[in-house]
Formats: sequence, C-alpha cells, structure tokens
Amino acid sequence: MALNKVEICGVNTAKLPLLNDEEKDALFARIKEGDETAKEEYIKGNLRLVLSVIKRFGSTNENPDDLFQIGCIGLIKAINNFNPELEVKFSTYAVPMIIGEIRRYMRDNNSIRVSRSLRDTAYKAIYAKENYMKRNMKEPTVQEIADEIGISKEEIVYALDAIQAPVSLNEPVYNDSGDALYVMDQISDKKNREEKWVEDLSLQAAMEHLDERERYIIQLRFFEGKTQMEVAREIRISQAQVSRLEKNALRLMRQYLKTE
Repeated sequence: MALNKVEICGVNTAKLPLLNDEEKDALFARIKEGDETAKEEYIKGNLRLVLSVIKRFGSTNENPDDLFQIGCIGLIKAINNFNPELEVKFSTYAVPMIIGEIRRYMRDNNSIRVSRSLRDTAYKAIYAKENYMKRNMKEPTVQEIADEIGISKEEIVYALDAIQAPVSLNEPVYNDSGDALYVMDQISDKKNREEKWVEDLSLQAAMEHLDERERYIIQLRFFEGKTQMEVAREIRISQAQVSRLEKNALRLMRQYLKTE
C-alpha cells in the first residue's frame, strides 16, 4: 500500500523518523558533548512534533512551509535550552517553545496595527516567559511573569491579547469522532441571544418532538444564549456530546418545520 506523500519544505513527511525514549536519551547525551551529528538526528526525529503543532494554525492564511521553518527554529531553541535532568519530557517543554516562535512570527507579520507600548509590554512578557521556562522547565503563571518584569498582570493580559493574530469563527478548536467544535460554538451572543428563526412560533411545536435533554439543550443554547461549554458544565456531559445532541435536535426540528 502506497504511503500518502505530503511534502513541506521539500521534506516527505511520510518518511520522517521516530525516536524511542532510549534513542532520545542517547542522542541528547551526545548533544551535550557537542556532537552536531547527534543534534541533527535529534532535530529530524522531532520534526513530526513541529508538524503536529503547525496543524493548529491550519485555518490561518500563513504558508505551511513558512510555519514549518519557523517551527523548526522553535524546536532548535528548545533543544539548545532543554535540561533532561529536571525529568520533564522533551515534547512537554518543546511544544510551547514551537508555538511561541510561530506566534511571534505571525505577530510580526500581522497587518493589524498595535501601539508600540503594547507591543513592548507583550514582548517583555514573552521573553520573561521563555527565560522562566529555561530555568524551571514549566510555564509560568501570569502573576509570576508580572512579578518578574514589574508590570501588572492586567496590563500583561491586555498587551498579549492585543498582539494575537485574528482567529476565524470557523476555526475548529476540538474534534471528536468527526464532530468538530468551532470558535463560534464557544461565543455567547449577549446582544441578540435568539436566532432569527427561533422567533417563529412553530418552533415551540417542533421542540415538543425532542426528548427532554435535547429540548433543554436547545433552550439553553438559543433562548438563553449559552455556549456549548457552558451547557456541558450545566448538564454534566462533554462538549462533544452537547454538539452531537444539538445537531441532532436541530435536524429533527428542521424536518418538522419542513412538513408544516
């Protein structure tokens, strides 16, 4: 059976090597001794990690080749600063470094204008975060970053939000067995909480054809304006289950309305 060949930056992703834990430990010991060949092997053995990270940015308009190259820079930085003696998995340490490098690239190429002072505050926070991770091999809290750079955590959060790249409402944030959850599913519309078609009086009759749980989900989602996450917490099921039940309920209601 032929492998699905996908090339990024001229690299056939189907042929990327996988390293087991013993191979990683052995290579890292050689890297610490200055062995550049071992470092190259370690980079190649972790390129799949970079690929898995750039998939998170699939809904952006960025070129995948560019993101892959930037992600590799983050991977190399992670290798240069990783301390295996702290007993933290390399992937746990590397993923935030790779994501951070990609986000920095996207911010620098963002067409939305952000004030210089906000950018400076955000970059101070980012560098403080990276330095903290180098020392402690874990991500700091916002308060810990604030203490390090002497800026209030509210200012830091505001500055970091300001330089974030725009996100599409149709960007998937979770996928479970084909039931994708999108950004728009997590947004509550406080100004107009009812969909226009919900105003149709026949909807009340349509809802009578739903079971009790589906009817309650529709009530919370479209009449009370709650997000799927909020509904999931209230009725104590997963967000993916809420999504499935909501889709099924809407399908049944539409079928009823078409026959009316």
